[in-house]
Amino acid sequence: MSDFIRTSDFIDLPALSGARGTVRLPGSKSISNRILLLSALAQGTTLVKGLLDSDDTRVMLDALHRLGVSWQRNEGSDDYRVEGVGGAFPVKYANLFLGNAGTAFRSLTAACAMSGGDYTLSGVARMHERPIGDLVDALRQAGAQIDYTENDGFPPLHITPPETGASEISVKGNVSSQYLTGLLLSAPLLGREITVAVDGELISKPYVEITLNLMNRYGIEVKREGWQRFTVPAATYKSPGEIEVEGDASSASYFLAAGAIGHGPVRVEGVGRNSIQGDVRFAEALARMGAEVGFGRDQATSWIECRLGCADKLHAIDLDCNHIPDAAMTLGVLALFANGTTTLRNIASWRVKETDRIKAMASELRKVGATVEEGADSIRITPPANLTPNAQIDTYDDHRMAMCFSLVALGGVPIRINDAKCVNKTFPEYFERFAAITHAASC
Repeated sequence: MSDFIRTSDFIDLPALSGARGTVRLPGSKSISNRILLLSALAQGTTLVKGLLDSDDTRVMLDALHRLGVSWQRNEGSDDYRVEGVGGAFPVKYANLFLGNAGTAFRSLTAACAMSGGDYTLSGVARMHERPIGDLVDALRQAGAQIDYTENDGFPPLHITPPETGASEISVKGNVSSQYLTGLLLSAPLLGREITVAVDGELISKPYVEITLNLMNRYGIEVKREGWQRFTVPAATYKSPGEIEVEGDASSASYFLAAGAIGHGPVRVEGVGRNSIQGDVRFAEALARMGAEVGFGRDQATSWIECRLGCADKLHAIDLDCNHIPDAAMTLGVLALFANGTTTLRNIASWRVKETDRIKAMASELRKVGATVEEGADSIRITPPANLTPNAQIDTYDDHRMAMCFSLVALGGVPIRINDAKCVNKTFPEYFERFAAITHAASC
């Protein structure tokens, strides 16, 4: 990373003129934390291969340890052995600090609520601004006893042993799919069949698909009626023995985008056409923008490859992004390299992520010269004639902001990314991997 100047406060990227090479992806955060919880609740020992090593997974591992789950990392690898407890957590009193890890906070809220103990869950200041009321309301229908210790509808939470609840509960679907995921993952702890009905349209459906797929791997098949009703049987999770974490499809988006902007080809290994992650469909959006995208498999490794197509510039698109909520952020930066105004729709979930991503993306895109219009659940981006050099990008303690805006340097302008260490949340080695496939404009 000789051309990248990094300090504890920022990283300076030089003007870059191209991208080419191969990147091996880290494990998916969404899959990693789901697998850790399922392995913890299951009967038997699970060998988890290729677990993501990041702040969010460390938070989950620490929480599980405090809740009485034994696990061990295999020396020199990202493989872990998790000793399942076969049901509710054995430790009945714990204070859990979960940082800004949404997947951990939402799923552990549900699992602790059904474990018959006295638990306090808290996080960083931003986590205490992220709504959780819809999940708590649904859990209370199921019998959970949960109190807000500061502001109604938001963490921190105090959980005490549950009472008998309803056999059918409902949860709103238009804020975060993590609420439904938390309910589904924890439902077997109730010891009775329960149906979860979704009130309104469910956003981020592919993330729920991941949840259902993994629950099935652990022996529990959820009966569903479209995206409106999900019935979880009275059963106990069973360890699959061994399970491998896919490469992170959301992280793939940055490198595939680099291939489109920097002519490529750039190949990402560890995820492919048959991925269980919805963000793999980011490749479809790239193709619509005029990039050339290919899929393949070499021996045991699936891959996706991207390069710029025949046109000199990418095409602007108007896209419903419900199926790729995280990877859609990368499209926001790709819009800077398109030949018109790009509109990204159905992204209301951005408002309740690590930061208000619609507001944050609009603010930082304007710094590099874009004209941006914010909507309640949409964003419209018109690129400038020339990118503004030496922009200082604020990241709002949001890993995806840092990774997305690194792509601006491929427009031939230097850029500073403030608080670049926020990538540790999901991809600690991101800038090293990005530097390995790019080259400076002076080369």
